Amino acid sequence: MGRMVGIKDVATAAGVSVGTVSNVINRPDLVSEETRLRVQGVIARLGYVRSESARQLRAGQSRIMALLVLDMGNPFFVDLARGAERAARRAGLRVIVCNSSQSTDDEAAYMELFAEQRVRGVLVTPADATGASVDLLTRSNIPFVLVDRTVPGADACSVAVDDVEGGTIAVAHLLGAGHTAIAYVGGRHPLQQVRDRRAGALQALAAAGLGPEALTDLAVDNLDTASGRDAGSRLIGLVPRPTAVFCANDLLALGVLQSVYAAGLHVPRDLAIVGYDDIEFAAAAAVPLTSVRQPATDMGRTAAELLLDETGKRSDRHEHRQVVFRPELVVRRSTLTL
Repeated sequence: MGRMVGIKDVATAAGVSVGTVSNVINRPDLVSEETRLRVQGVIARLGYVRSESARQLRAGQSRIMALLVLDMGNPFFVDLARGAERAARRAGLRVIVCNSSQSTDDEAAYMELFAEQRVRGVLVTPADATGASVDLLTRSNIPFVLVDRTVPGADACSVAVDDVEGGTIAVAHLLGAGHTAIAYVGGRHPLQQVRDRRAGALQALAAAGLGPEALTDLAVDNLDTASGRDAGSRLIGLVPRPTAVFCANDLLALGVLQSVYAAGLHVPRDLAIVGYDDIEFAAAAAVPLTSVRQPATDMGRTAAELLLDETGKRSDRHEHRQVVFRPELVVRRSTLTL
């Protein structure tokens, strides 16, 4: 394999100085159109690619923001990434999106990579419930914003939704429809969001004068559709069977819906279903799902803006903020008896 084409090679081939090539790349308005077109033609012909690491060393700051999420298979995180990317692009930055797959080992490996690459900052939804995964970023002086999570005691900005309230409004809706035996698909999952949604469900039950025995926990290994189908199969076999189910996210709810239909049961007459996130597929399901909406795109945008503020020229005046959005219940046919 031949050596990589450098900026000096481009300058020589175009008959200009290295500084002129640099201006064409970084400040094209300073170069005449004729020269700019000639240099750009040479860049294309030689296949020159700028060394971002070298540029970072000269500028002292990266143009790359990292986003590490739990599961890019969940449309909620796709929308979140879209919001972050838009805010970063307006500021002249780019976002690299990484997926921890809810693995603390993968998360730790990505944190090491971010530190090695000296990214501008990191937006992260931690898989590690202790928040220990962000310690490396702190030691490396890389700013970060916690997204869809708060870690008590963390000296950082965070953007989240009040998941306890989300769980409360979901189960209060089911109680208002006359359901007193409710299942929770998510169980005692280690992710704080899942635990908070369960805590909210218990609060709603307590407010209605019901004890925790009114909530049947159905544990899942993953927060995906396949785990929802498995939980739905177990739910159908319960005796007595709950009349309603609250799922920790919409993917689980869609899986439950598939199992219920496969068993020949009717939603919501035989089983009412509430999801969480209000992803696009929730409204498009065979029976449109009632769901707790999170403003994913706004959350991503806000998180990126907080990080940009912290890494900006006036970072010495930055104050960490904990932004908490309120969830909203979107009622559809999966809980409405016709």
